[in-house]
Amino acid sequence: MKSYQIHLIRHGLTEENERGKYIGSTDIPLSQKGRELLKKYSREFDYPGAPILYSSPLQRCTQTAAILYPSLQPRIVGDISECDFGDWEGKTATQLAGDPNFAKWLSNSTETAPPNGESGEAFLRRICRAFEKIVNGLISSGETSAVIITHGGVIMNLLSVYGIPHAKPYDWQMDNGFGYSIRINTLLWQRDKVCEVYALAPYEKSEAEENYDE
Repeated sequence: MKSYQIHLIRHGLTEENERGKYIGSTDIPLSQKGRELLKKYSREFDYPGAPILYSSPLQRCTQTAAILYPSLQPRIVGDISECDFGDWEGKTATQLAGDPNFAKWLSNSTETAPPNGESGEAFLRRICRAFEKIVNGLISSGETSAVIITHGGVIMNLLSVYGIPHAKPYDWQMDNGFGYSIRINTLLWQRDKVCEVYALAPYEKSEAEENYDE
């Protein structure tokens, strides 16, 4: 049975990441530190190769794609953008601590949305629809691998839905510039919509050849 590999990579560091701000739909760039770290990681690690590169349209992702995969033109997928935090965009948890709506959201973000923002349920529905379209497109194209540059929240939630081993979103946390490699068996995908999470990405230099041969 034919299998497919998708490598999910979180965008590089931003100044807002370092300040602990909620940033979802706001289109902010990589910080200078974020750019330098990505260049450092690309020297020290092996990022998985693939003929197809997908990216969130937000510039922190497209800039990451340009640094890590300069020879590939990303295919922009709007629905793999981060959750829209509405009126809470650009604010920290400390700034929102006294807001009763924030406390309600923390206790049940699935059904509760930030003011003028996106509920967890709507966010999950959006990114799952986009991910399944990417997977099905990959299967029908004949290509067997792809890279997706996206956001931490997107990766964590997608893996909580589709990933084996099964785990909660926060169990799939990753640093900026890092992510996971997944393997999709067409039979299991068609039957159960699941995929195997088989490696952290990028790879240690000594592990690269083994993972590329999977």
